[in-house]
Amino acid sequence: MSRSILRYAGVSVAVFLVVLLVINQGEAKYQPDWDSLDSRPIPSWYDDGKIGIFIHWGVFSVPAYSSEWFWWTWKGQPTLAVVEFMQSNYRPDFTYADFAPMFKAEFYNPDQWAALFKKAGAKYIVLVSKHHEGFTNWPSNYSWNWNAMDVGPKRDLVGDLGQAIRKSTDIKFGLYHSMFEWFHPLFQKDQANGFHTQEFVKAKTMPELYEIVNKYKPDVVWSDGEWMASDEYWNSKEFIAWLYNDSPVKDTVTVNDRWGNNTRCKHGGFWDCTDRFKPGQLLPRKWENCMTIDRYSWGYRANARLSDYYTIEDLLKELIITMSLGGNLLINIGPTAYGEIAPIFQERLTQMGDWLEINGEAIYKTHVWAHQNDSKAKDVWYTAKNVSSSKSTVYALLPSWPTTAKLSLADPVPSDGTVVTLLGYPEPLSWSQTPQGKGIDIVMPVLPINKMPCKWAWALKLEGLKNQKDQPSLKSFSKHYEAIAMRREKGFKSL
Repeated sequence: MSRSILRYAGVSVAVFLVVLLVINQGEAKYQPDWDSLDSRPIPSWYDDGKIGIFIHWGVFSVPAYSSEWFWWTWKGQPTLAVVEFMQSNYRPDFTYADFAPMFKAEFYNPDQWAALFKKAGAKYIVLVSKHHEGFTNWPSNYSWNWNAMDVGPKRDLVGDLGQAIRKSTDIKFGLYHSMFEWFHPLFQKDQANGFHTQEFVKAKTMPELYEIVNKYKPDVVWSDGEWMASDEYWNSKEFIAWLYNDSPVKDTVTVNDRWGNNTRCKHGGFWDCTDRFKPGQLLPRKWENCMTIDRYSWGYRANARLSDYYTIEDLLKELIITMSLGGNLLINIGPTAYGEIAPIFQERLTQMGDWLEINGEAIYKTHVWAHQNDSKAKDVWYTAKNVSSSKSTVYALLPSWPTTAKLSLADPVPSDGTVVTLLGYPEPLSWSQTPQGKGIDIVMPVLPINKMPCKWAWALKLEGLKNQKDQPSLKSFSKHYEAIAMRREKGFKSL
């Protein structure tokens, strides 16, 4: 038999095996390597939804001081303010475990939480199932007497919220999970062994991840606490391959990029890269800006000042810029130990929801336009939306109302059929082409405060532009993002 015939026979056998695989399994499997896993498309619900709510809740909510890293800054790398706080308020032999019975969540009403998140306009939530302290907010089989059913609330905090969300909203339910625990002896043993052993991964991390996926069927698995070891130590690729191929959420789930100290801003579903991530340019991958309303903590702080919180103007500007650069915004709140969302968080989320009722069409299901912000007008940002295969709409988002009666935009090119409207205002706006023949001058209406369509930030809808279908140029994309090294050789640091 000739070599050409052998090659042909080999190809035929390979094709036959692939066809047989597709017939038997319905679809090709993702392999436990990053080339394969990174090829999986982001679910459309995530890209279209744009806005999520992060919920940091745990035993750290009891001292409600400093941050969710309270235990570490008390006993790991002691911070003077935290040490003095404990000395002033608790007995000398008090341990961190003694906080757990005080985490009662006695006013926790998941239905009220779900109603608030719906009113806020969120399309997904991410609840902390376990932070670096190791306390699980569900009755885990792998966290004996250090979980919300055995001590403290005496209930399944994760399951109760998931049920409420799915019962009364169309919000997607996601879970955060920390891969490591500060003081777990098996993790400390693996660390001492240079992460050449995997006792903690096999006894704790992976069993918990499989448990929460099978039990709660989250649409987001938001990993964290991975930064001291590589994805090989954590068995991350094997878990994600199972998640994409065989898990109960294989068709809807998405994941972030925190799966090892070699994966941030390089591998995974969407990129988080670092906390409060702001790339400043377009990225070659879907990304997310996870940020806090409290500027200094993810967990609830009882001693926070009003000035520590983002104003609604701050929050909406963060939202607008993130959308114009193609990201999602994951907005964090920290509930109290007794299970209530503080009024300041309720107010910010409700204000955002009120704004989205008017301006949501410029946010949801949008994509980046050829220009992210106007090259002439200060602080004007763009999104776009496909109306049909041949038509799209451009939105110009203004965090501040223009100081002059005429708003000059350099980048939209009008046509004879261009229509400009202000979302929430009933009449079309007058416009003219700029003298240079490229941009557009828009006459802003003179409105009393009680006639303004919304109180903060505004959106102009531009239809019929000559360049409405233009795509971003290559120079708009960052060329400098590589995996962010996260290894901490001498203890841990909050990002």
